[in-house]
Amino acid sequence: MLRMARLPDPLPEALRHVRNAGFGAVREFTWRTYLRYGRRVAAEPVFEADWDLLIVLDACRADLWTEVVTREDDLPIGTARISPGGTSTEWLEAVLGGRDRSELSGVGYVTANPYSDTHVDGEKLGLLDEVWRYAWDDDIGTVPPRPVTDAAIRAGRRHDLDRLIVHYMQPHFPSLSGDGDGGTTLETFGDEPLAVWNDLRFGRRSVESVWEAYRENLRIVLEDVRLLLSNVDAPETVVTADHGNAFGERGIYGHAAGIALRPLREVPWVETTATDRRTHEPAGSLPEPDRQTVDASGVEERLRNLGYR
Repeated sequence: MLRMARLPDPLPEALRHVRNAGFGAVREFTWRTYLRYGRRVAAEPVFEADWDLLIVLDACRADLWTEVVTREDDLPIGTARISPGGTSTEWLEAVLGGRDRSELSGVGYVTANPYSDTHVDGEKLGLLDEVWRYAWDDDIGTVPPRPVTDAAIRAGRRHDLDRLIVHYMQPHFPSLSGDGDGGTTLETFGDEPLAVWNDLRFGRRSVESVWEAYRENLRIVLEDVRLLLSNVDAPETVVTADHGNAFGERGIYGHAAGIALRPLREVPWVETTATDRRTHEPAGSLPEPDRQTVDASGVEERLRNLGYR
């Protein structure tokens, strides 16, 4: 007599996924609480350091930098430092917040990061060029590097600044290599976690595949960093990051404020030199920073309650 093979009951399998997800959530919450309230790290100064040009790579871990630069062998490896923040908002508040006009009037800030809308006082700065206002690409869900590079070159050549901060969005996800990790529109920026971290959290993607996309994002932005270094004059240049990313260490994924976790807070600190060799002319179609016009109510609505939940 033939016996039909017994199919597995789908309900226990589903329950196992719920159970595992629940255990992971509890573990992540426990570690987040401990690392936020039970542990502290001593951040190293950024604004007070010696630099004329500060290039900020959003969400770049120190070990990612070392891995990529070691392979390509054309940029200094530098050292690692502890960032004052685990998110862009914490970093902006620590580096630019609370400073008076006398400290900031000679500083320019060129940024692809929309958090500048609520965390930077442009009235105190010598120049604020919010590239994200005119160069956000909804198709990829971020600002690509080139408009930032062009804006930084224009700032260096046209404005008499003592110091210039240039903030790229990469290697922060989404990946520019187009591997489907999920981007966001400007209107929804900061409203919810990027899909890549949930995919990693729940096992829908491997650490290796996400790390490769992360690494490729750094490779891509470094092409523009090299271009910038050849088209501005800055004898004292530093390349660093505002924060890193967690890939499941202590059950944490992505980045979050107030957490003293090494993968989130350890960033590259690379001292080099920039010289304007006039190898690149920036695109001339973008608006000058002082003539940028964005509907105030629209910006407020789009960027309200910025921050990943």
